Amino acid sequence: MVAQIDRAYLGARPGRAWPRLLAYGLFEGRPLTTRGRWINPAVFATARLLCRLPALGPVEAPAFILGTGRSGTTALGVTLSLHREVGFLNEPKALWASLSETEDLIGSYHRGPARYRLGAADADPALCRGARRIYAGYLRAAGARRIVDKYPEMIFRTGFLRTVFPDARFLFLSRGGAATAVSMTSWSRRHGRSVSGEHHDWWGADGRKWRLLTEQIVPEHPDLAAHAEAMAGLDLAGRAAVEWIVTMREGLALCAADPRGTLHLPYESLCAAPALWAAELERFLGLAPDPGFPALAATRLRPPAHAPAPPPLPDWLRAPFQATEAALARHRPPCPTSSGKPS
Repeated sequence: MVAQIDRAYLGARPGRAWPRLLAYGLFEGRPLTTRGRWINPAVFATARLLCRLPALGPVEAPAFILGTGRSGTTALGVTLSLHREVGFLNEPKALWASLSETEDLIGSYHRGPARYRLGAADADPALCRGARRIYAGYLRAAGARRIVDKYPEMIFRTGFLRTVFPDARFLFLSRGGAATAVSMTSWSRRHGRSVSGEHHDWWGADGRKWRLLTEQIVPEHPDLAAHAEAMAGLDLAGRAAVEWIVTMREGLALCAADPRGTLHLPYESLCAAPALWAAELERFLGLAPDPGFPALAATRLRPPAHAPAPPPLPDWLRAPFQATEAALARHRPPCPTSSGKPS
């Protein structure tokens, strides 16, 4: 399936396929674990060209889908791409790597030092100008008014994004830890492979992302940092649990610090009432009402068939895992109603 376009997508709104194909071909890039990496030079060339051209138009309030990978972020992005005003970029990590060599956590495009957190000081004027011109170029070519950029790890870089795009909107998608960890583990087993003696999977080139996470983010969490030695021996499920814990905590902190600019979307609630959340997304993102969008959202966002059992975790990790589940439950936002008021 190219660019997340299936028969149902084409049948619902064939005109929305062009923005997706354009993003897939010239803006998103291909990470280590995918085929078609031969296209990456074209993606970087597009970014360089747009950075040199005058801005091709305004970039108004871009939206960023943040959270943990394998938590429904792609499903949300594809759903939003069906809105008549939206152009969706699905993890355009090549775009961001073209602007900053220190942001590549996976090692798909750069192998030098990388940083999980980026802040306002990392968004120098040249980078800000380049990002705006690239986004403007995509909007002009796609015939879209609003960009939705899905890059889950950007949840650790919201200060950076706010400097590049002061009017940015953040969509924090949360999902239960068991479902996310199981999905992450399954993905890594299916897509992991060895290339020229180097292992590529969810954790990047020979575990690059895991090393960066444990070195740069885990020390911020005393209940995890106290088990640094044990953490080195975690299996895929344990690693997934750690990433989920620190990301969910980051998302809840973002919601508390920036309630006006952040919308918390619990995946389970989103799938249970997609039409109501679709209207709330239009309101929050400032999109013009699209009469067909709520019904389309209901066809793309469906409750999972079953809830997986929690992954087996060591005792020291089970406690912070359960505590994070409890924190999400306490701060779970109410489902919107047809009147636009919380239920």
